[in-house]
Amino acid sequence: MSDPPRPPGMLESDFQQVLAAFRAIAGQNAVLVGDGAAKPYLDPFAPGDAHAHEASAIVMVSDVEQLRAVLSVANRYGVPLWSVSTGRNLAYGGAAPRLRGSVVLDLQRMNRVIEINETLGYALVEPGVSYYDLYQALQSRGIGLWLDPAAAGWGSVVGNTLERGFGTTPYGDHAAMQCGMEVMLANGETIRTGMGAMNGNQDWQVFKAGFGPSYDTMFMQSNFGIVTKLGIWLMPKPEGYMLCRYTFRHDADLDSIVETLRPLKLDGTIQSNAVIESAVRWAAGASARKQWYDGPGAMPDAAIETMARKLGIGRWNLRFCLYGPEALVKARRDVIHQRFVSIKDAELTESPYTPAGDKPEGGGDRSQVGIPNLDAFNLLNWRGGSGAHIDFSPICAPLGRDAVRQYRMIKEQAARYGFDYYGGFTAGPRSMHHIFAAIFDSDDPAQARAAGDLLKTLINDFGAAGYGQYRTHLALMDLAASQYDFNDHALMHMSETIKEALDPNGILSPGKQGIWPKRIKERDR
Repeated sequence: MSDPPRPPGMLESDFQQVLAAFRAIAGQNAVLVGDGAAKPYLDPFAPGDAHAHEASAIVMVSDVEQLRAVLSVANRYGVPLWSVSTGRNLAYGGAAPRLRGSVVLDLQRMNRVIEINETLGYALVEPGVSYYDLYQALQSRGIGLWLDPAAAGWGSVVGNTLERGFGTTPYGDHAAMQCGMEVMLANGETIRTGMGAMNGNQDWQVFKAGFGPSYDTMFMQSNFGIVTKLGIWLMPKPEGYMLCRYTFRHDADLDSIVETLRPLKLDGTIQSNAVIESAVRWAAGASARKQWYDGPGAMPDAAIETMARKLGIGRWNLRFCLYGPEALVKARRDVIHQRFVSIKDAELTESPYTPAGDKPEGGGDRSQVGIPNLDAFNLLNWRGGSGAHIDFSPICAPLGRDAVRQYRMIKEQAARYGFDYYGGFTAGPRSMHHIFAAIFDSDDPAQARAAGDLLKTLINDFGAAGYGQYRTHLALMDLAASQYDFNDHALMHMSETIKEALDPNGILSPGKQGIWPKRIKERDR
C-alpha cells in the first residue's frame, strides 16, 4: 500500500478536476496532496499498517460557505469525505479515514468561540475550537465558568462531544452537556436542532428538545451530517474544591470499591465523575515499566505488588473531587470516609481545601478543576520506544460483580498477548466507562499487530458476554457495530436507511461506526 491512493473507483483525470475545484473554493494552500501531504493525517498509533487508512488528499475549509461548496463538488464526483474537527482522536484512529482514499475534510480553521454566556452557563463553538482555546477564552474574559476538558486538552470540544467523550468534573458527560447544534447535511442544507429551528429564538443553548422529534444525538458518532456549531453547558465556578484520593491495598478490593462508590454517586455525595485506576495505570504516569519488570510477557503479580508498595500507590486507586463551600466539602468528605473506611487498609489522601481560582497544589489532577492538559500522554513512556496505545472501551454497570468480571476478562486476554492490564473505570451515577489501553512500541510491527489482535479478541469476547463498547478504533468499527445484534441488527438497518435518505451519494465519512452507504457496502471495501 505504498502508492498514494485515490478515491475508490475514481479516474486520475476526475480526481485532478476535484482537486482543482477544491483549490478554487478553499485556496491553493488549503488543499494538500502528494509528497507526503497525507502523512500527518495517518494514525500514529495504528495497530498494523497505517497506510490501510490513508487519505488521498486533505481539504481545509474556513467557513460554512466553503464547506457547502466542497460538498457540492463531492456529490458531483462521488468523492468520499472524512470530516475531522482537529484530528486528535488518538487511540481511536486520529485523523485517518475509515475508507482508504477518502479526502479528509479538516475543519480546524473553523475555530470561532461564537458566544459565551456567563449568566446561563454555556458556550457556542465551531469544530476547530480546542479545550485549550475555550479555556483561554474563559480566562481572558474573566468569566466565572469551568469547562470539563477531555483527557487531552488539545482535542476539539465539538469532536470530543460528538464522540461522547467523558471527563471528570460534574459536567463530565460531554454528550449530556450538549445543547443545540447547527448541522450541514450532505446536500448542503443547514439545519439547527432544538430551539434553534426557530428564527430569532433566544433559548437555543438552554433547552435541548425544541418542538417535535429531537435529533441532536443522531449526529453523534454518525455520518449523517457535519456539525458546524455546537452549544455546550459549562460549570459555574464553585467557591472552592478538595481533591481526594483513596489507595486500596488489595487487588481483590475492586468489588467493594464499586459497591461502596455507587450509592455515593447516585445520591450526589460525590459530585465529580470518580476514576478507579489500576496500579499500572497510575504508575505509568510516574515511571517506566523496565524499572519494575523487564522480562517477557505481562508483568507478574509480584512485580506489580512491589511496584505499588515502592511508589506508595494502591493496587486500585480512586480519585474524585468535591466542590462548594468549605464546610459542605468537608461534610461530604466525612460521609465518604465513613463508607470507605470499612475496606481494609484503605487510605485517604486529600489536598487542602482550595479556592476555585487557585490551581491544585503538588501537581494534582488539573482536569478535575477544569484545566486542560496533556498529562494523559505520560503513559506513552511506559514500554519505551515510540509509545502508542489503542483503547478498548466497554460500558460497565456500576456493580462490583460486573467490574470484577470485566477486569478479569481483559487482564487474562491481555496477558496472553503480552500486555499489562493498564485500565480503570470512570464512574458516573449509573454506568462506568471501562477504559483499557494496550500500550505498545509503534516501531515494533509485532507489538502493533498483537495490540490489534487483542482488541479483536476482546470485542468478540465481550460481545458474547453481553457487553458493548461505546467507542472504538476506526479499524474495528465494523466488528464493534456487529455486536449490537438485537432483532437481526435492526438498529444498523435503520441507520443504513437514514444514511441513504440523508446522503444518497454516500459522501460523508463512509464506514464511520460501521455505517456504510449502499454504493460502497455492496462492493469490496
